[in-house]
Amino acid sequence: MNTLYKTALSELGTVFDRLSDADVDRACQMIAEANKVVVFGGGRERLQIMGFAMRLYHMGRNVAVEGDMTTPPVGKGDLFIVTVGPGEISTALALLGVAKSAGSKILVITAQPKGRAAAYADFVLHLPAQTMADDQGDKKTSVLPMGSLYEGALFVLFEVMVLKLVTMLKVTPEAMRANHTNLE
Repeated sequence: MNTLYKTALSELGTVFDRLSDADVDRACQMIAEANKVVVFGGGRERLQIMGFAMRLYHMGRNVAVEGDMTTPPVGKGDLFIVTVGPGEISTALALLGVAKSAGSKILVITAQPKGRAAAYADFVLHLPAQTMADDQGDKKTSVLPMGSLYEGALFVLFEVMVLKLVTMLKVTPEAMRANHTNLE
């Protein structure tokens, strides 16, 4: 295997060596208890969280992606999940303020738990990976550019969360397949 692949995979492994599995379980519990879930991420993080939303839908959860025309309002009993690796982006901060005012619970996933977005959260899931907040100079820790390590770690994190939720919610593979689109 090419050295770059090995290095990238090794870096992903070190992210998960530092991740709290108890915190992942708590985030999954928040999802399981929510009436509805709305997710948000910017840029490439958006792609990862949209994939997660799709799997939540496959599990039969009431879920939407913020920005879609069919996104419902959030309020008491709902959960707004935001991934904001670098700790803040202006759009996320604005949406977090709206969700907080509406009474929604908030789960923030970030590499920067002391960032401004975390202040809105009912719970912060710290995913310790390089983002654009720390990808230059002495702070740079990854061979991958910009926020790629965080974005790759998000994919793995979400897939493990799916596995945990499938068990927690007692969802069968048949039920998930029944919710998969037939319009492909």
